[in-house]
Amino acid sequence: MPTPRVLIVIPALNEARHIDGVLSFASAFAARADGLVVVADGGSKDETCDIVRRRAVDDPRIRLIDNPDRLQSAGVNLAVTQFGDGAEWLLRLDAHSDYPDDYGDVLLAEAERHDADSVVVAMHAEGQGMLQQIIADAQNSRLGNGGSAHRLAGGGLWVDHGHHALMRLEAFRAVGGYDGQFSHNEDAELDHRLKGAGYRIWLTGLTGLTYFPRSRLGPLVRQYYNFGRGRARNLLKNKTRPAARQAVVAMLAPAAALVILTPLSAIFALPLILWLLACLAGGVMIAIQTGRPRGLFAGLAAGTMHMAWSAGFWRQWLAPRPATPARGAA
Repeated sequence: MPTPRVLIVIPALNEARHIDGVLSFASAFAARADGLVVVADGGSKDETCDIVRRRAVDDPRIRLIDNPDRLQSAGVNLAVTQFGDGAEWLLRLDAHSDYPDDYGDVLLAEAERHDADSVVVAMHAEGQGMLQQIIADAQNSRLGNGGSAHRLAGGGLWVDHGHHALMRLEAFRAVGGYDGQFSHNEDAELDHRLKGAGYRIWLTGLTGLTYFPRSRLGPLVRQYYNFGRGRARNLLKNKTRPAARQAVVAMLAPAAALVILTPLSAIFALPLILWLLACLAGGVMIAIQTGRPRGLFAGLAAGTMHMAWSAGFWRQWLAPRPATPARGAA
């Protein structure tokens, strides 16, 4: 088919539950906006690829490619390499989300109205079972998201970072695309380079996405552990400092670890006790704000997310680093 104006990329891995709905949105938008839809699959073991292939039979705008590196960052880069020549815009979609019908149209209009190089969005979490709803309440709260702009409603301002949606392919390629070795926090790392190169990022308040969080505690803990590792790796790579809220969260795991010294003095249990009290207090606030009793448990979910993030942060920060060659070495 002719070169598309919008390259729509959906990184996916075992997303049979959600991929059909995302493809329905992407296909409809592609038809309106002269787009091409590329699903970069990282080795799904469920029916994700079968669903994409069936959709592609009826829609020539849908493509399925194998992403051997499995990471979302690498998948988007691969799709851009194979299908991005001549396209003007890159629209990144999350297979674990739901989008309003006019999502892509609003993003294009916002980019043109503000002459933005990247348009990012706010995201709102929704759950379908009790535990997933509790996790969603935690992620939607200031306690859970730390007040991140792209986690809150509002928008309509220039930002340093946001949830990736629409980006000029020229800008994406000019800074080298995503770091394909990042499994998490690759969007913030790319935004750092975009800002450093003089590109502008607009957070729109006119549209957003619905995100479906992890529905079990094990995957949630692993996700936030990897978020913490990604943030530390980002800071180390770009030689930057964590934001104040990130520094506070980073101290949770080492502070809580002091509990092992409790046999020496009961005071070493104090940080862990304070963390538990903060979780309970946060749960009360979330319950009051949402008007739902289940919010009482959302404080514990938020605290668990933060503790996992902190553990991942220090795991990456303290990991051995490649030796820097001496100057003048061959």
